[in-house]
Amino acid sequence: MKIVFLDAKSIGDDIDLSGYEALGEVVKYDFSAPEEVGERAADADVLVLNKVPMNAQTIGAAKNLKLICVTATGTDNLDKGYLEGRGIAWRNVAGYSTESVAQHTFSLLFYLAGHLPYYDAYVKSGNYVEDRLFTHFGQRFCEIHGKTWGIIGMGAIGRRVAEIARLFGCNVIYYSTSGQNNQPGYQRVGFDELLEISDIVSVHAPLTPRTEGLMDARAFARMKKSAIFLNLGRGPIVVEQDLADALNQGEIQAAGLDVLCAEPMAADNPLRQVADGSRLLITPHIAWASLEARTRLMGIILGQIQAFFQEG
Repeated sequence: MKIVFLDAKSIGDDIDLSGYEALGEVVKYDFSAPEEVGERAADADVLVLNKVPMNAQTIGAAKNLKLICVTATGTDNLDKGYLEGRGIAWRNVAGYSTESVAQHTFSLLFYLAGHLPYYDAYVKSGNYVEDRLFTHFGQRFCEIHGKTWGIIGMGAIGRRVAEIARLFGCNVIYYSTSGQNNQPGYQRVGFDELLEISDIVSVHAPLTPRTEGLMDARAFARMKKSAIFLNLGRGPIVVEQDLADALNQGEIQAAGLDVLCAEPMAADNPLRQVADGSRLLITPHIAWASLEARTRLMGIILGQIQAFFQEG
């Protein structure tokens, strides 16, 4: 068996992949452009990849290919009709990063809500050495206890965030982007109501025709000026120009994002023009990527490959 990793850098260099080597020959490429896939996949039995497109153009010449494993939940890069026609199986992985994304959600929140960059800079600048008072109130911050947390997308990650938010004493409400998700124990509300009454709004929804552009100028205008917005779903759920305008105009207090419309970040992304950088925190799509989550992910995929060939 020959297993080819087409974009191994997307899972990191710190994950033990020796289990794959026990199955056969393993070839790893850090990155693969679509035009490079044909040659690299030519004699592969299994392809392991994240974002690389799988279609007639990229794998048409891969005559031995039997299985494609996606190191993610989303499979938009797969031409499933083409794969079915060729009898090529595919697998993805769900649920491996729930704890990691939930944790990162709160990391973004506390960084922004507690004005941690300000206080960190205050101490490191030497100002605290010169101060006569034991404490410093340069930036006012509030407890999240008693605040209303609105969740957009109440899947596994949304539910985990809701559980933790409750432990902090938040009143949790949610909006179902499909219109069909009913979660016992949590109040389901309309989209506008969620925006209007929430102190914190976090997005944990997939990208669908119903969610694309959901957070636009109208949505941000309905939010409290003191509200904090977090997006850990998909970048295109947010109209980035509208978010930049909302931050620059003071329509919301702050925003924390782990996903963008274009990744890596485009040079002309309007969020780069937000005047007050302390009101915006962007991380480079890392919420899913704790060591434990990536280890869990690759363990699941190893099991998928083993099961596929054992079952014939």
